[in-house]
Amino acid sequence: MNKFSILIIEDEKNICDFISKTLTSHGYRVNCATTGKEALSLASSLCPDIFLLDLGLPDMDGMEVIYQIRRWSGRPIIVVSARTQETDKVRALDAGADDYLTKPFGTSELMARIRASLRHSNRLNNDHGLPLHPYRAKELKIDFFKRTITIKGEPVHLTPIEYKIVAFLAQNSGKVMTYSAVMNNVWGPYAESDNKILRVNMANIRRKLETNPAEPVYIFTEVGVGYRMADDEDNL
Repeated sequence: MNKFSILIIEDEKNICDFISKTLTSHGYRVNCATTGKEALSLASSLCPDIFLLDLGLPDMDGMEVIYQIRRWSGRPIIVVSARTQETDKVRALDAGADDYLTKPFGTSELMARIRASLRHSNRLNNDHGLPLHPYRAKELKIDFFKRTITIKGEPVHLTPIEYKIVAFLAQNSGKVMTYSAVMNNVWGPYAESDNKILRVNMANIRRKLETNPAEPVYIFTEVGVGYRMADDEDNL
């Protein structure tokens, strides 16, 4: 049984009750908050393993809750919101949220997102911030120490920039990484806001990694938001 603790921050009682019952039945410890103020108080006292956050709270915008939590905690935050605009998703992810689920959503998808966020949060890192084991998904393997990428055991030749993009996404596998997050990591904080150079590099990467770039199995596009790398199968 999982004993991870989850704080649900949701002001609609029926939704909160439904999610709470679902998570409890899967072995999670659950607490609920209906306001931003209550959420921040419980967050500091309970230090939950993961947060499920609705942006539309009665006393403050959920974005402020993300900012406040990120001042002291690196635990995963999954936004669960009825806001469907790409700008809302990008703002939440750039503010520090790890994932974004749009209401209504399926129970299976919610549980999968929680598992992915917890896997990433609890992944063992070395002093250099790199995972201690290679990334594996289907026939793709990335060795972060040797800086090599292979498919079916055959080397894939990427440019240094292309490798940095793929390695960054792989180290955050299962999470949506916004365009700006990728660009800041690869080109630095003063990178141009236009993501054309990123899209050009991604097109080249897909030609090298994917059997059919139009139907990717390794790197998925969240339209208008960013990219998500397939889960690391060693952490499933």
